[in-house]
Amino acid sequence: MLKVERWSPEGQNLPFATFQFSSAATDGETIMIEANLLESLGQVSASETGQVFRDFLRGHVREMICEVMAAEVTQLCGPKHDPSPSEHYRAGSSSGRVLYEGEREDVVRPRVRQKSGDGSSREVELATYRVTKDPQQLQEQIVQAIVSGVSARGVEEIKPNSPGVKKSNVSRLWQEAGSKFVEQLRDKNLRSVMWCALMLDGVRLSKDQTAVVALGIDSEGRKHVLDFALGSSESLEVSRELMSRIVRRGFTCEHRLFVVLDGSDALRGAVVEFFADAVIQRCLVHKERNIKGKLSKRHWGEMSRLFTRLRSVQGIEAAEEVFGDLRAFLEPINAEAYRSLHEAGDDLLALHRLNVPSTLHRSLLSTNAIENSFLNTRRKLGRVTRFRAETDQATRWLSYALLEAEKGFRRISGHSFLPTLIAALARPSANPE
Repeated sequence: MLKVERWSPEGQNLPFATFQFSSAATDGETIMIEANLLESLGQVSASETGQVFRDFLRGHVREMICEVMAAEVTQLCGPKHDPSPSEHYRAGSSSGRVLYEGEREDVVRPRVRQKSGDGSSREVELATYRVTKDPQQLQEQIVQAIVSGVSARGVEEIKPNSPGVKKSNVSRLWQEAGSKFVEQLRDKNLRSVMWCALMLDGVRLSKDQTAVVALGIDSEGRKHVLDFALGSSESLEVSRELMSRIVRRGFTCEHRLFVVLDGSDALRGAVVEFFADAVIQRCLVHKERNIKGKLSKRHWGEMSRLFTRLRSVQGIEAAEEVFGDLRAFLEPINAEAYRSLHEAGDDLLALHRLNVPSTLHRSLLSTNAIENSFLNTRRKLGRVTRFRAETDQATRWLSYALLEAEKGFRRISGHSFLPTLIAALARPSANPE
């Protein structure tokens, strides 16, 4: 018995809710079939065994589909030897095609006609025949092949017996599927979530295209990809477009918004434009990396030790002490590195200033949460050799890649302490006059 639960005809009062394809063979015939299969498998090499077994299953599935269609005809018209007095009657058979694993299979389909009140009749398409030729499964396989790195032209090579696998059809199908990914990402309801923090960062797709991505963290510590905007760089215009779009979709919070940025002035300007009282934290990982780029490698170990201390201490007093040690270390050895440390200003210690538990530092002192999603995104986008700026290709691919990355999201470290952060972000009440 082979049970196929995905096929279920709609609107038909058939004696099976899900099709259970059961061969009508007797026990002796079943034994003979099994013996023939074992004999066939014994006559081929190990590399051919899989194909023999697939061909065996394909033949039996084809027979079972015919049996199910015959059962539906009996349900509509009654047994051959005793037709029911219904408006349906048998009308012979004809050749037909069904899809099995996305490939065509020739079958003989029974035909049924339905009488009308005026004496005419019309042919009725069997529900079992309709669902077995549904291209949905094939379309899903084609989309999966595309996102797995198969070119539009290559799909026809791997599925030569499938309908609609020409390059033009595959390209059109991917455009339709990609548009659905864009809608899925940008139709999220942002009003229904209590937001706590926002991270903004850019990912370069090509030398001509950069995407600025927004990742939101809700009050329970869950991460959400909010949206992205494309441009040639992380410019103020691109950043403003992104912020404007997520605000229109309902991104807001009742307290001051906590924002983590990589240091881009354009990103900071766009955030302040929409959230004037936002608490902005500069990514310590980016800052450490920038300073190391100005130092000799022999100083990197001490730099890493001091930044590790800065990420671990709790409270502004302890943070300022470590910051003083950083200044004392950098001032005599490199003036550029010293200026880079001071360039961040108050944003470098913004989270310490809120005096929240240090367990939140791992997640909120850097943009690692969004950088990790970029790693998965690059794995998907790495299969694209060229992004065409004159089309929406990058938008479709990036939407797909970000949604795939989001499936692996977990709550941030220290999420149980987020109520403390939210309390520290409360807006000060107005002074009574």
